[in-house]
Amino acid sequence: MPSKGVQVFTYIGVPDISIELSVPKHTVTRRDQGFWSGSLEVESRNISSLFNKKGRFTFKVFHRGNQITEQWIDVNAITGNASGGTMESIAETPSIFYDNFIISYGLYEAGPGHEPLPNQHQCYITVTQNYTNWITNLCPPGSDFEKKPFHRLVLPSAHDVGMNSMESSAALLRKVGGAVVSTMLTRTNDKVCRVVDKLSGYPVELIAPNIIYSLSITQKDSLESMLRIGARYFEFRPARLHSSIRGRDALPDKLYFMHSAIPGMGYDTFLEGIVKFLRANKNEIIVVQLRWDGVPADCAHPSGEEKKQYLDKAIRDHAGGEINVGNLDDMKHRTVAELRRDKKRLLMLDSVDTLSTYTDDGNATMDGRSIVDAFPRVLEDRGAQRRAGFVLIQCQATATNIQKALLHSIKDAGVTTSVLLATKGVCDHKTLPWCRDNVVDRCELGKTVVMMNDWLDGATVDVAVGLSRRRLAK
Repeated sequence: MPSKGVQVFTYIGVPDISIELSVPKHTVTRRDQGFWSGSLEVESRNISSLFNKKGRFTFKVFHRGNQITEQWIDVNAITGNASGGTMESIAETPSIFYDNFIISYGLYEAGPGHEPLPNQHQCYITVTQNYTNWITNLCPPGSDFEKKPFHRLVLPSAHDVGMNSMESSAALLRKVGGAVVSTMLTRTNDKVCRVVDKLSGYPVELIAPNIIYSLSITQKDSLESMLRIGARYFEFRPARLHSSIRGRDALPDKLYFMHSAIPGMGYDTFLEGIVKFLRANKNEIIVVQLRWDGVPADCAHPSGEEKKQYLDKAIRDHAGGEINVGNLDDMKHRTVAELRRDKKRLLMLDSVDTLSTYTDDGNATMDGRSIVDAFPRVLEDRGAQRRAGFVLIQCQATATNIQKALLHSIKDAGVTTSVLLATKGVCDHKTLPWCRDNVVDRCELGKTVVMMNDWLDGATVDVAVGLSRRRLAK
C-alpha cells in the first residue's frame, strides 16, 4: 500500500523529558538522553477515509508528564506532500523557550524525493537547558574556572547568522522584482548560473523568493534567540547592496550581511543586538569575526573607518559604559576573569586566519560522512592549529555544491524544501557525536575552538558546553 516516511532525529540533553512521535496507528516515545534517529511511516492502509489519504505526523514534548509543546503536519500517503499544521513553513518553527528548557526543531518536506535528495521528510527535535548564561554558569565569578584562559572554551556558532529571515530579500523583491534578483543571483553565483542554464524556459524569476529561501537562509531564529540558545561566536560579512540595485530605494543604503549578493540582517541591527545582550547578561562574552569570503566586488566592502563608525555607535548608544571592545590578543591571552574585569566582553576580529575543517568537496554531502572523514585529517596537523588564530569546526553540509541537489531544489523551491535543511538531522547525528568524543584530544588546548552549524540548535550548544567544561578542567 502507498506510504510516505518521516525520518526523525532527536536529542535530549536534560532529565525528565520525553518526546512522543506519532503517525496514524503508530506512536514512539523517547526518554533516554542523547541522540536517537528512526523512521515513522504514514501508511494509506492506516487512514480510514477512502478519499482523503492524509495522515498527521505529530511530535509532543513532555516534562515529567506535563506537555510543553505539540507540533504537527499532515502527510499525504499517496502523493507524499506535507502541508498544513504548525510546521508548514521554516519561518513558523522558531525555537521554543519554556521555563529552563529550549526546544529547537525543524521540518524538511521531501516531496517526490529526487536523487540525491531524501525521499523521506526530515524532522529534527532537540530539547536542552536554556543556555542564555552558559559562560556565567560554567565560569562563575570568583571560581577556579574563571581564572582559566578564555581560549579553553568551545564556542557554539550560528553559521551565516545574518541569513535568518527573508525581511531584506522580500523588500528587495517587492521593489525591483524577481527578474532582477534572479539575474543578480546567476551573475554572482556560478553554481546557480550553471543550474539555471539547465532550466531553459523555466520561469525562475517567478519563484525567486523560494530560491533565496532554499539556497541562502541558514538560520530561522532571531538574533536574540540564537544568543539565548547559546551562540557565542559569529561571522559577519558586512557590505553594501549589489551595484545593480543600490540606489533604487529598495532598502536603506547601509551595510548588510551578504550571502553572495543576497542581503540579510543589517550590520547596525546585529551590533545593537549583540551589545544589548551583553549589557543584559553581565558576565557573558561574545566573539565576532568580520570576513568577506564569497562577497562579490559589486557589493562594496566597508572601509576601516566605516567599520569603526558602526561599532562605535553601537557601543555609544547601547553599552551604557559597561562594555569595552577586545581583540584577538585578548582572546588568545586573557583569562575569563581578566576579560570581565576590563569589561572586554565583545571581542572583535577582522579576517583572522583560522584552521577550518571546511572543504568544498567534504562539506558537499547529503549524509555528513565526508564531513566527519575530514575532521581528523584537518586536525592532525598540530602545527597548523598552533599557527592559526583559532580552530573552526564546521558541522553544516553545503549540499548546494551538489549540482543535482541544487537543480531539484530550484525547480521545487518552497518554504519547507531547503536543501540546507534536508541535511540538518542526518549530519548533526554524525558530526556532533564526533566532536563530543574527539575535540578534547585532537584540538590544541591553547586555541579557542568554534563549533559552527546551520539552524543553530540546543544539541550543538550542549556538546560545546560539555567540551568547554572538560577543557577548563585540564
